[in-house]
Amino acid sequence: MDPDNLAKAFVDHYYSTFDNNRQSLAGLYQDASMLTFEGQKIQGASNIVAKLTSLPFQQCHHSISTVDCQPSGASGGMLVFVSGSLQLAGEQHTLKFSQMFHLMPTPQASYYVLNDIFRLNYA
Repeated sequence: MDPDNLAKAFVDHYYSTFDNNRQSLAGLYQDASMLTFEGQKIQGASNIVAKLTSLPFQQCHHSISTVDCQPSGASGGMLVFVSGSLQLAGEQHTLKFSQMFHLMPTPQASYYVLNDIFRLNYA
C-alpha cells in the first residue's frame, strides 16, 4: 500500500474508533508511545487510553479536512498530519483541531503510534 493510502486508512480507522469506542484505541499504542494532548505529556498505552477515555465528553464526531504524510527514517516510520473539526454531542459549534502521528512498523507488518500530538486550533 502506498504511503498516502496507508495514512488515509490509518486516519479513517483511528477517528472511527475514537468516535465509537475510545477504549479500543489501546491496540494502536505501546509502552513507549507518547501523547501530548493540549500540552500535557502522557506515556504508555494504558495511560494514553485512560486520558482519552476520561475526556469530559462521551460522544463526538471528527470530520477530517486534510491528511498529509511523509516517510520517517530508515526503519519505515511515517509522519501523518491531520487537520479537521470536532463536533461534540449537544454543542452547536465545531472545534478545529490538528493532530500529528508518528507511526512505526511492527514485526507483524502493521503500525503502531509512537508519538501523537493533539491541539485544538483557536481562531
